Amino acid sequence: MVEIWYAIVVVFLTIYVVLDGYDFGAGALHLWVARTDAERRQVLGAIGPFWDGNEVWLLAGAGLLFVGFPRVLASGASGFYFAIFLVLWCLILRGISIEFRSHVADGVWRQSWDFFFGVASALLPVFLGAALGNLLRGLPLNREGWFDLALFTDFSAREPVGILDWYTVLVGVFALAVLVAHGAAFLCWKTDGLVQDRSRRVGRRVYVAVAALWPVLTIATVKVDPTFFGGLASRPLAWLLGAAGAAGLVTALRGLSRGKDLPAFLGSCAFVAGLSTATAVCVFPMMLRATDPALSLTARNAGGDPAGLKTALVWFAIGFPLAVLYSVVVHRLHRGKVAAAASEAEGY
Repeated sequence: MVEIWYAIVVVFLTIYVVLDGYDFGAGALHLWVARTDAERRQVLGAIGPFWDGNEVWLLAGAGLLFVGFPRVLASGASGFYFAIFLVLWCLILRGISIEFRSHVADGVWRQSWDFFFGVASALLPVFLGAALGNLLRGLPLNREGWFDLALFTDFSAREPVGILDWYTVLVGVFALAVLVAHGAAFLCWKTDGLVQDRSRRVGRRVYVAVAALWPVLTIATVKVDPTFFGGLASRPLAWLLGAAGAAGLVTALRGLSRGKDLPAFLGSCAFVAGLSTATAVCVFPMMLRATDPALSLTARNAGGDPAGLKTALVWFAIGFPLAVLYSVVVHRLHRGKVAAAASEAEGY
């Protein structure tokens, strides 16, 4: 049962990264690919129907952790208390920036909210990537399963560890690059004109950088967690998912180079999903890796009550298809290219 719930949590968090990831990438890019007010409204119009629904997948993932692995959620929420607040403030700032920018027809007002939107969108991948880096590197868990972290210590990735060190910053930068490229692929698919042209150029360049950084990050991960490669080598599913991610990266680059917008975006989705799920398979059953491996919280020692998990699985089987259906319907209703609204009363 714990294997099933581990897979469910991974699937939900992967869906969140794929969907909200293009929101973050588009937001981080929009100050560069959109130069005029109309172009920025075009970018906001592209993500407007989706961004708030995409964020719900994160809430659902936290809810699934509460049901399936309550000790992991309790320990992680306590230890990452400061980091979680930074993420929440950035999510809030993104939302109000989207909603408030056109409330006043003033250039300074709109440029200010555009700046906040871009900064918050760029910081979120860095924060979430650094959090993933902490999970892969290891946390100072005690025998009761609790931990606390300074913002940084000596930047060495050795004990005493902090939230930020050379490895977690590297993961954060890589996450930012991946989601910027993902957002560029999305904007190529959903926009036209100058915004599309600029997004295509940025997407190609950033994906080349991602392709170069990926093996560097893999080597760094093996350095901080020597068991990581053992999981990769002994698990065919990890190889399959990693290969799917690599194929997605190639497809995204080819699509961006040849002006095939939908294949480029789908390839980008495959890359993000393949990378996320392959990592999860490699570290299973680890959920909160401790710097002392004997104290780690795993799917097997931190799972919920088996009877409760069986009951929750029934409700999950009902709710999950409805959530997927909602997402599919929304994307279907808002298919096609997006242009800035003819009247400011009609859009962002």
